[in-house]
Amino acid sequence: METLMGRALSTDLRSRVLKAASEGLSARKAGIRFGVSAATAIRWVARARDGELEARHPGRRRGSRLDKHEDFIVGMIDARKDITLDEMVVRLAEQCSVQIVRSALSAWLQARGFTYKKRPHMHWSRSNRV
Repeated sequence: METLMGRALSTDLRSRVLKAASEGLSARKAGIRFGVSAATAIRWVARARDGELEARHPGRRRGSRLDKHEDFIVGMIDARKDITLDEMVVRLAEQCSVQIVRSALSAWLQARGFTYKKRPHMHWSRSNRV
């Protein structure tokens, strides 16, 4: 069985489906009439009710809710270089009311060039790793 790639549907097709749905046809039936999947037609009609008549931009959304807290996050790292992700998540929740999981914070930090040390701290009296 051959799988088909998704394709962008025209704005004209979207407007015809929305017009048919606004004239009393169900979203499912409007989608079938114009050769659009029922799920797509239902989604279009639901978004149109919220005032979203145009197609969304393809791809991942840009930005993160952590972007506006960048100064706070960098400040935590500057204040304590060995702070853990878990500690940062707790402080973000307590001081900024931002609920986020550790992996999302890690991805956000990596996207901005922050790295973590992959080996344990070497004792001050040692010159080579043991």
